[in-house]
Amino acid sequence: MIGLLSDTHDNLVTVREAVRLFNDAGCELVIHAGDFVAPFAAWELRVLRCPVQAIFGNCDGERAGLAEAFSGWGEIREAPLAFTHGGLRYIVTHLDRPVDGYIAGRSCDIIIFGHTHRPLCERRNGILVVNPGEAGGWLTGKSTAALLEPRTMAVDIVPLK
Repeated sequence: MIGLLSDTHDNLVTVREAVRLFNDAGCELVIHAGDFVAPFAAWELRVLRCPVQAIFGNCDGERAGLAEAFSGWGEIREAPLAFTHGGLRYIVTHLDRPVDGYIAGRSCDIIIFGHTHRPLCERRNGILVVNPGEAGGWLTGKSTAALLEPRTMAVDIVPLK
């Protein structure tokens, strides 16, 4: 199982709920698609029992502090983040604009993005495209995360709080 998270926007209550969800699900990896906002929100992920791959979002102004928060236990970098895990090719970006280009390039199996604060799970040209929604809940009033089962490519959007 892989945990998916985006747009936490410093909401420590929902970040802690996501961490509980991911640990209870036995996640082997958590992917954060940007917009922690401040490093103290990233520190909450240290309780996870798996590695974290993350990218900076457009609201992540304290990038040096975020990089320091991840030092020694996870990774955060500029988007796009491309990697392979369990034989599947992932691209993680924050903004939704480049998604169509990645689909056209067919260089991945799964695209994860954030920014829109709206959950999405669909297949486009054979590529799984997922936005876990906004974990912070500040914009829509709905806090969500997602669980991805990589063997079946099934995604469950899970309400937080």
